[in-house]
Parts: sequence; C-alpha cells; structure tokens
Amino acid sequence: MDRNKKNILELTNCSVKGYREKEKFPVAVLLDNVRSMYNVGSVFRTCDAFLLERLILCGITGTPPHAEISKTALGAEESVKWDYCSDAYSQVMKMKEEGWLICVLEQAHGSIPLQKFIPSSDKPYLLIAGNEVEGVDQKIVDMADVILEIPQHGVKHSLNVSVSVGIALWQLLSFRL
Repeated sequence: MDRNKKNILELTNCSVKGYREKEKFPVAVLLDNVRSMYNVGSVFRTCDAFLLERLILCGITGTPPHAEISKTALGAEESVKWDYCSDAYSQVMKMKEEGWLICVLEQAHGSIPLQKFIPSSDKPYLLIAGNEVEGVDQKIVDMADVILEIPQHGVKHSLNVSVSVGIALWQLLSFRL
C-alpha cells in the first residue's frame, strides 16, 4: 500500500473558474457577528472544501479583501460565493421564506445533539454560527427550525466557531456524500 503524502498537483481538484462552475450542495453558512477575521477565513476554506452554495457574512463579521481573512482562507475567498448583509435576522427571515431549513449551531435548551440529527436530502440548509462570546442572536435562535449542539465533555464549554462549523457541515453533508 502506497502511504506517500500527496503532492500539491495531486491535491488540486480544479481552478477557481472550474470550482465556480461545479454544482454546489444546497447548503449555506451564515456567520452572525463573528469578530475574528481568522475565523472568517477558516470558514471560507471549509465552505470551499465542502462545495457549499454560499457564505453569508452579517453584522460585524469582516469581509474580503482583508489580510487576516486571506491568511487563513488561502484563496477560498475567491472561489466561494459570498454576500454581506448588515442585518442577520432579516437575511434569515428571507431565506426561511424561500424554503431554507434554518439550523442554528448553539448550546440551548431544546437543542438536538449533532450526531442525532439526520438531514433530509431534499431541503436546502442554512447553518448559522455566531459570535465567539455571545453566540447566535437570540431572535434568530427563536426562529430556527432546528438547534444543533455539538456535545462536549471537557472543562471548556465551547469550541472555536470555525471548528464548530466544520464539524456541523461534515454531519450535514455526510448523508449527501
């Protein structure tokens, strides 16, 4: 069995143009007031890796072009379709009316442990992650179709927002891959 690491040419799937032409999974991510540009860049990279429809940046969440976003996005800010909306709540309402299933990633009463959530393959999903300290705005949590929680068993009670998004996206998409 060959166990040599792949080189950059073996890892390159397509160009930015080719990526943009590929059919995307009907999943979008909305970042609600994420303050770290490094987290934003990391989420861009994750959205690129999972071939998501788009990334929506809201409130105080930084937008490209920005050096800190580029440092962690490594060019994914060029491949991933993204939008900015100052008001996350109105954006979520609009998408809910368009038929998106609203999934908030949050620690809340009534949440579903992520591993127990089985997504439907016939619905578009909007995954919402929030501010590193305050989380997702409560008004958005209240209107969610489902609240997903990543079970944690350590001393700390939270994961980095970009790590949480990656874990949640894997669960959402694992049924479609």
